Amino acid sequence: MPSTTNRYCAFLRGVNVNGTTMKMADVCHVFAASGMQDVSAVLASGNILFTTHLETTQAKFILEKAMSEQFNYEAFLFIKDKATIASIVQHCPFTPDPLFHRYSFVGIEGVEQLLMQEFQSSENTSGEDAAVVANHFYWKVPKGDTLASSFGKILGKAKWKDRFTSRNLNTFTKISQKL
Repeated sequence: MPSTTNRYCAFLRGVNVNGTTMKMADVCHVFAASGMQDVSAVLASGNILFTTHLETTQAKFILEKAMSEQFNYEAFLFIKDKATIASIVQHCPFTPDPLFHRYSFVGIEGVEQLLMQEFQSSENTSGEDAAVVANHFYWKVPKGDTLASSFGKILGKAKWKDRFTSRNLNTFTKISQKL
């Protein structure tokens, strides 16, 4: 067992959507009861900061099991460290624009290429764009079109639930500042 501790953010998929509702205080309690330390939430969308001596694969297994049992749903979460989150923020190829949302995705290894293939095969709305930079997938979509766009509809499909989750770049920035 490693003697050092590491600080992470767990990105939960499917939180507070489609009838799966949970209070972040309750989620933090599950993390703490599972042996994680210094647990806190960033926003109400399933972003949980914590410290642990466990490897990420061990923490993921323990936390997904505990979350599934506590909230009676199939939990999927993706654990990323400070350097990865800082890289996501730093490498975003899209400049802020009040007419667009900028998203990035966290998930399994190689998911950025799968997402790019899906994006390239979808019908894009005006101004919608995507890029892979430094092994991160980024998506720019006009505000109001996130769920209506062809690519946005692909993202909600069940086949993706154990592969990734997405967050607005503003959320990644807030998480990076708190880590």
